[in-house]
Amino acid sequence: MAIARALAVSPEILLMDEPFGALDVQTRSIMADELLSLWELTRPAVVFVTHDLEEAIALADKVVVLTAGPGTVKATFPIDLPRPRVVQEIRFDHRFVELYQQIWGALRDEVQIAYARTTAVAQVS
Repeated sequence: MAIARALAVSPEILLMDEPFGALDVQTRSIMADELLSLWELTRPAVVFVTHDLEEAIALADKVVVLTAGPGTVKATFPIDLPRPRVVQEIRFDHRFVELYQQIWGALRDEVQIAYARTTAVAQVS
């Protein structure tokens, strides 16, 4: 497991770009819980890039929403959910739902802008 190998050297910062992107939903959940368990051992700073809002909230201490492009910081949301977390359980927490709604409010316009750009390019091609 690449994540375990990366954490084995006790890095100060771990950069992860869509590490669970190729996995099915159930395996993603298991891997997210594994990541949280491993993270608890050394607690490095992790920059985790994901397009999955639920995954971002479940794993993060802070969620940063970027603009559709150029990618600048649109909003930052502290995640005040208790630790340790279990991904499949935390999603039912009332605070999780509140955070999801707040962050989605900032993200919605950016998703629509990105989608419009994609469809415009497809129409030209």
